[in-house]
Amino acid sequence: MKIILPDPETGKRYNAAGTFLKRKFGKRTVKIALNGGFDCPNRDGTKGYGGCTYCSAAGSGDFAGDPLMNIAGQFADGKKLLLKKWGGDVCYIPYFQANTNTYAPLPKLKALFEEAISWENAVGLAISTRPDCISDETADLLAGLSKKTYLTVELGLQTIHDKTAEMINRCHGYADFISGFEKLKSRGINVCVHIINGLPGETHEMMLDTVREISRLGIYGIKIHLLHVIRGTKMAEQYLGGKFETMTFDEYIETVCDQIELLPKEVLIERLTGDGARRDLIAPLWSIEKKNVLNAIDKELIRRGTMQGYSYSAVSSDPAKHKQ
Repeated sequence: MKIILPDPETGKRYNAAGTFLKRKFGKRTVKIALNGGFDCPNRDGTKGYGGCTYCSAAGSGDFAGDPLMNIAGQFADGKKLLLKKWGGDVCYIPYFQANTNTYAPLPKLKALFEEAISWENAVGLAISTRPDCISDETADLLAGLSKKTYLTVELGLQTIHDKTAEMINRCHGYADFISGFEKLKSRGINVCVHIINGLPGETHEMMLDTVREISRLGIYGIKIHLLHVIRGTKMAEQYLGGKFETMTFDEYIETVCDQIELLPKEVLIERLTGDGARRDLIAPLWSIEKKNVLNAIDKELIRRGTMQGYSYSAVSSDPAKHKQ
């Protein structure tokens, strides 16, 4: 699909995933977040304990379904909510969101994923996981699924900088990400990469370096998250103890717009901010008003006269920088 920016229909100056999916499937296409009952190697002791310092007790699946309910029931509940909001002219992508969704024996993965793609009006499948939980056998399974449906695998990177990854107890480095990413890409699987802006100790330039580096890899999509501090996490203790500050609204808008300019125009942008559950959010409180954030990003790109890909260069950033 040819990318024309600004988009002649929406006026967006970036390749918005929602618009892409509507054109691909002919109607509004929405994800329904599921909890498949998976664990995480960074919680059960295989890699570490406690998870990443920013991660909630729900394993970043705060808006996913009820883990006490089977996935078919979760999907049905999600459809009911969306039907109230959008009406009946909608198709769906089951989205395995909570924890690490390839961290299980292959028979379990195959059964859950095959079930999900069989549901009525399910036009694809999205699977969120860690790059160090992609074995060759798992990648082969996912490659088979990608021949049956529109599959996107979402890999959590967060930052290319290993020092930051260690600080947030990520329990994998950039080299692990590259290994998992290449297993998927070599099999023709669409990979969406998650990054987080505002991690403790990271400068504006470090955040841009993360985008410069992954832009050269040929990623399919990206989710840009704002670091938000959630009650009950290790990061909440650090924030309340004065160890770091969260980004201001203006800092975030500037950073995201700079990153959009650095992305190749064909990369799908699936998310431009992050939002925590209101009852648990400590900071930054301005992140609750997501529409304000998105509108400000649109206005800043217009003010600059720029768009996605404006500053993109195929030349890699300094590969040594991820060691900072």
